[in-house]
Amino acid sequence: MAEKKRIGKVMVDALKPKAERFVAWDTEVPGFGVRVYPQGRKVYLLKYRVGGGRSGRVRWALIGNHGSLTPDQARDIARRWAADVAQGGDPAGVREDQRKAPTVSELLDKYLKDHVKVRNKPSTQAAVTDLVERVIRPALGKLKAAELARTDVARFHSGLSESPTTANRALAALSKACSLAEVWGYRPGHSNPCIRVERFKETSRERFLSAKEFAVLGEVLIRAEHQALTFTDKRGKVQKVRANAEAIRALRLAIFTGMRSGEVLGLRWEYLDIEAGVANLPDSKTGKKIVQLPAPALEVIAGAERPENGKGFVIRGGRTKDAETPLVNIAKSWNAVRVVAGLADVRPHDLRHAFASVAASGGASLPVIGALLGHTEAKTTQRYAHLSNDPLKAAAGLIAGRISEAMKAPTGGADVVQIKRKG
Repeated sequence: MAEKKRIGKVMVDALKPKAERFVAWDTEVPGFGVRVYPQGRKVYLLKYRVGGGRSGRVRWALIGNHGSLTPDQARDIARRWAADVAQGGDPAGVREDQRKAPTVSELLDKYLKDHVKVRNKPSTQAAVTDLVERVIRPALGKLKAAELARTDVARFHSGLSESPTTANRALAALSKACSLAEVWGYRPGHSNPCIRVERFKETSRERFLSAKEFAVLGEVLIRAEHQALTFTDKRGKVQKVRANAEAIRALRLAIFTGMRSGEVLGLRWEYLDIEAGVANLPDSKTGKKIVQLPAPALEVIAGAERPENGKGFVIRGGRTKDAETPLVNIAKSWNAVRVVAGLADVRPHDLRHAFASVAASGGASLPVIGALLGHTEAKTTQRYAHLSNDPLKAAAGLIAGRISEAMKAPTGGADVVQIKRKG
């Protein structure tokens, strides 16, 4: 027979475990009791029915362990839950739902599967997946998606302060996942915890190549086409790398057109209009884009193997170099080239900056540079404004110099003319 007595600390402490678990019921709050397990564990609970009357379903809602809660604290919780039950509530159901609620890790899985892999380009998919697996999931994955708070996000973001760019990219990805969580029912509407978390200030890194550096780079690219490149890595170990011929072709195209690496690697023969000297990219980072193909770029393309049907990737990858298999990346080849050329701090994207810097220093206007690079916003091209001043300075110096020379007095002195008066 179940024991019934007002539950208090002395009474609970005195309860001895038995071979089978049992419940000691409280005489003050109906359904409130303490369950004693054979191992000695004691747990406060509330027994109630949902659905009304004796036909309703019996539910057992665990309140908490004895020791973590006092009997009076557990009784107060039981009273609140009993009042909730009287109004149609189901405390045990709520707690069960909370246990089954998706975690941040599960949200990230759905975000990658249903959004990133469906709506983003392969390069973006790779970047976001890396952020999720390497940065976000280890830090926040175990938390419940619905319970992720702004304090959690702020702490996570500030913990990446030594890598501000990574921190900001991770925050952006997490913010998108949380916005989608509202659509998928994982979180209530307008509850994105990433909003108002201040991003770190990022210092843009722009590396331009001088004429001398271009000359050295050209020399190394030619050498890489015919022989392996030998260099010493950061660990002092001698490396001998045979650059991929397709990667060298990709680098030349990037240098002569200002295209992004992804655009070069994704370039297909169907996009090319050789006679017009342009490439019509249907889906670049900024949407549809026309890339000018000057003579050096066309020469590089002419050296590529074109399929009989005129379809496939210009830069081929894989061991078979099949036209429908693109080159995945140029990292290994570029690393060897840049180290040998003494350009260890130059990234592939810096070749795009170098293209723009040559255009700016050559007198091209910012709108023209923006059009060449496919910028959709003028502020993106504004970074090259200081370079476009170089030809203006040269012109101003030439003009001022000529005026200055004209204003100087002749070296032989001035002639004096006698003016005669009439009468």
